[in-house]
Amino acid sequence: MLIRSPSDIAPSEITPLKLFERRREFLKTASGAALGVALQPLAGAYAAEKLSAAVKSPYSTMETQTPYKDVTGYNNFYEFGTDKDDPAQHAHTLKTRPWTVSIEGLVKQPKTYAIDDLIKLVPLEERIYRMRCVEGWSMVIPWLGLPLAALLKQVEPLGGAKYVEFISEADPKTMPGVSRRLLDWPYLEGLRLDEALHPLTLLAVGVYGEALPNQNGAPLRLVVPWKYGFKGGKSIVRIRLVDSEPRTAWMKAAPSEYGFYSNVNPAVDHPRWSQASERRIGEFFKRKTLPFNGYADQVGKLYAGMDLKKFF
Repeated sequence: MLIRSPSDIAPSEITPLKLFERRREFLKTASGAALGVALQPLAGAYAAEKLSAAVKSPYSTMETQTPYKDVTGYNNFYEFGTDKDDPAQHAHTLKTRPWTVSIEGLVKQPKTYAIDDLIKLVPLEERIYRMRCVEGWSMVIPWLGLPLAALLKQVEPLGGAKYVEFISEADPKTMPGVSRRLLDWPYLEGLRLDEALHPLTLLAVGVYGEALPNQNGAPLRLVVPWKYGFKGGKSIVRIRLVDSEPRTAWMKAAPSEYGFYSNVNPAVDHPRWSQASERRIGEFFKRKTLPFNGYADQVGKLYAGMDLKKFF
């Protein structure tokens, strides 16, 4: 057997440190009983080379990133349960291949894409975003994804299109939470068209350099960093352009608590808790919540003249 010295090994054959650490974390976890949970991060290994070509985005924050184990182990994904660790425990049942995403409604060129073809459509970007949850916790996450604006341009929105709906998968065979009537399934979210076309809005297909784990919304999820996290519909199967404001899942479930816009606004409390402060996962002390989650300079003009307490 030929054993090559380090000088003989091409740089392209060396496993990146980040990927090695993810695999090492998998092996450590898999030695326990949670093998099904551990298999989800492992799936990213097969797509790592493709996703590593993502370009760095100038929109990224330089803040310390939340550890991978927290990003993939502390989630809201009610299709798999209501506890924060339920998605990581149960989402291994979700089958993400084959998977198609249709873009329809008020568009000139409606299309249906296989997820792998969709990923090839426009260059992937890595964007490190602050993410804020309505319950008072936050993370800094390095997403990999496609700018939504670039995708919508492929289908040519018609003049009557004012809003964009995002419809998630709702399969009771692979998503145990769908059998419970916690929400009006399928999960539906929406944006105004100008919000959807804003350069910060992303369709994520990966995280931390790897394919998106099931518990984080594989294979495709919405990321809108100036809004609360529940606006990020997961496991998306349909995108529809429409002429009227969508009635989203949480608006139907609790209209007095969850408005359509869902912008991070520390001046507007949730009826059951304050939104003025947040706790970054991994930190002990709370910090002040920033308007629009710190993205006010980029997106504030979208809401000029609006009463943000009325349109919450």
